[in-house]
Amino acid sequence: MTFWIITSVMALAAAALLTLALMRARGSAGPTAAYDLQVYRDQLKEVDRDLARGVIGEADAERIRAEVSRRILAADAAVRKSQGGSGQPQAVTMVAAVALAVLMIGGSVLLYRAIGAPGYGDLGLKFRLAMAEEARDTRPDQAAAEARMPAQPPRQIDENYKALLDQLRSTVAGRPDDARGHDLLAQHEANSGNFQAAYEAKEQVLRIKGDAATAQDFSEYAELLIMAAGGYVSPQAEAALAGALERDRANGPARYYWGAMMAQTGRPDIAFRIWEETLRQGPADAYWIAPIRAQIEEMAARAGIKYRLPPAAGSAPMLAGPSAEDVEAASDMTAGDRQEMIRGMVNRLSDRLASEGGSPAEWARLIGALGVLGETDRAKAIYGEAKQKFADDAAALQQIEGAAQKAGIGG
Repeated sequence: MTFWIITSVMALAAAALLTLALMRARGSAGPTAAYDLQVYRDQLKEVDRDLARGVIGEADAERIRAEVSRRILAADAAVRKSQGGSGQPQAVTMVAAVALAVLMIGGSVLLYRAIGAPGYGDLGLKFRLAMAEEARDTRPDQAAAEARMPAQPPRQIDENYKALLDQLRSTVAGRPDDARGHDLLAQHEANSGNFQAAYEAKEQVLRIKGDAATAQDFSEYAELLIMAAGGYVSPQAEAALAGALERDRANGPARYYWGAMMAQTGRPDIAFRIWEETLRQGPADAYWIAPIRAQIEEMAARAGIKYRLPPAAGSAPMLAGPSAEDVEAASDMTAGDRQEMIRGMVNRLSDRLASEGGSPAEWARLIGALGVLGETDRAKAIYGEAKQKFADDAAALQQIEGAAQKAGIGG
């Protein structure tokens, strides 16, 4: 309701301004003609004064009087015309103003109904989070997702391979508790494009292994469910991903698909955070890294985060700022110049890490440089911030703690 009140007031204010402009335009001719009339009358008086002083002769005075009098008559006629209502009537002006107001307000409502979102509440953060939670809770299940998938033509496979696959199906059917056989069947069903049969076989692997099922078993099962649904992460796939992450929080495929699920349910902020951590953890040649790199900048934009994709493995490192060795290498400069150079480099690195973030190596470099400068309090603050940022990254924490030890602030 508040939205409609505000927009109505704005439309009425705009219409009022346009009406005022119309009314001013309507009466603009009268004041101009009246001013001209007063000027001409003053000119007549000036002619009489000039004649009395002998500045002009009688003949010139008569000629000037005749010309000024003609102008007075013309100006007087213009004044009478504006006062007599021969100009634009006031009623017409008012009708035009009302029509303009109706057009503006009505047109705005129709335009909003066409391209706006009538009926929606204020999309504040709390409301959007609630919408995302509802979307996640009410999204279609695996069966519904598969049902809406378009029919796919059967994949062409080699006849010999097909015969071997049929034989494997027959063998596994006679061995219901053979985890190895079901696992092998799931792999080959997936290779043939039959993802539903593949995840059904993988379900049997999870059943047989029970509590001994690994994170890889759960992540592979989730991936088969997702592939069967055309990339959609159903609640069943989510449960499988949760099983994988409970057993191994660093499982790369599960983290990738968990981020995809968050993006699908309206939480690109969580998706970006998961993918950014996964990208840093690597390994760089893992098959789930490439799709993350292809999508992470778009995900950051959707989340309203400024993010620059780091260079791929093999690229030259881009570590801005001085290392502890850089600081010591400046020993041949004068003390003042050396301190000015070092502090400038340190401050630039610190500002960038605070605004844009950076790699563990850059945070470690900043801590080491502050230690060399003797700014232990500031180094401790950066160290504490870095530990919070990389709390879930054991490799990053090891690198950062090593820098803190060298700076004399570890422990």
